[in-house]
Amino acid sequence: MGNEFWQWDLVQTAGYFSVVILCLVLFLTIFEFVTKYKNWEEIKKGNMAVAMATGGKIFGIANIFSHSIAQHNSFVDIIGWGFFGFFPAPHQLFHL
Repeated sequence: MGNEFWQWDLVQTAGYFSVVILCLVLFLTIFEFVTKYKNWEEIKKGNMAVAMATGGKIFGIANIFSHSIAQHNSFVDIIGWGFFGFFPAPHQLFHL
């Protein structure tokens, strides 16, 4: 059952979808901690700017993963590119 299991397109798609959703939840949780405001509370209050910024973040992460899935066959590669796309470059972290 080892490699035969992953040969089905439906199983691969479900695996990719699950990994992307888990990473998306992780990245949005990190995003919640690094912002000065609480994203979901602001969205509930009707703050459209925060809603659009969060939606843009979701779209950006999903776009990175879609291209990563199209180019790579390994879950490790896909997750690695997702992390690479989510986290800013070191020069963006520190304003020197």
